[in-house]
Amino acid sequence: MKIVFMGTPDFAVFSLLSLIEAGHEITAVITQPDKPKGRGYTLTPPPVKVCAAEHRLPVYQPTTLKDEAFMELLRTLDPEVIVVVAYGKILPEAVLRYPKHGCINVHGSLLPEYRGAAPMQRAIIDGKAVTGVTTMYMDVGLDTGDMLLKEEVTIEDRDNFESIHDKLGLCGADLIVRTLADLEAGTAKRIPQDGTLATYAAKITKEDCLLTFDTDAQTLHNRIRGLSPIPLAFTHTPDGKLLKITEATVQENGETHGRPGEVLSLEGGITVACKQGSVTILGVLPEGKSRMTADAFVRGRKLQVGALLQ
Repeated sequence: MKIVFMGTPDFAVFSLLSLIEAGHEITAVITQPDKPKGRGYTLTPPPVKVCAAEHRLPVYQPTTLKDEAFMELLRTLDPEVIVVVAYGKILPEAVLRYPKHGCINVHGSLLPEYRGAAPMQRAIIDGKAVTGVTTMYMDVGLDTGDMLLKEEVTIEDRDNFESIHDKLGLCGADLIVRTLADLEAGTAKRIPQDGTLATYAAKITKEDCLLTFDTDAQTLHNRIRGLSPIPLAFTHTPDGKLLKITEATVQENGETHGRPGEVLSLEGGITVACKQGSVTILGVLPEGKSRMTADAFVRGRKLQVGALLQ
């Protein structure tokens, strides 16, 4: 099938590679412009651009999709379908209506649950045991189009954002190939979403990352792993220093010991009291430092039992 692929981050690379391996004709890859990164603000290409270049695919990085220049490019490429995976821009109606088989999106949730920008993180933060991927026809609404295929993925207690990202990336890569096969065969079934069941996965903000120990241990643990390895949940040490948490585990989810945020033990990590139960912090990113184990942090800082994180 003649495809224009639109995507930007690592999550989209899974699907792009699967389409290449499936032998589809990818006439072009559309991705976001290069952005400055790091302390030196080095202009860095998005992962999809790097992948496309490795496979000698034409790459375009328009700053807008709303002008005649992009529509002229689309007419030149003349795709049968546009596959969109975490592209990062809203597609105008003229683009949505152009391809014969429409614009097909790979979304990292079981729609209509978790429409929006951060479905993977929100599912973990909310303590879900199951998430998944949905392929869908795109329309002018936010993830509101008719669904095509769904696949469930289990969220294990040891999973964090990184592991679920990769699981869903692989799942989506398989699902988009199957979806396009159905489109080619004329067997694709449109399934309207039930809007009454819709939930919204808002973009992660700094406020989402601030830990409050005035909750139960499992809820706190879910927030930590849902935000790891980026952007990372954080608290502050007694001297006011920022302390980001890379890994933790539930130590006790029932009985309460100490005040919320109180350090209960420094054996095998930093065990901290919650309103209900406690968590043991296993990995940290201290202010101005590199990632390290909690034990290494304790050895280098005068953190004591009874201290309060807040």
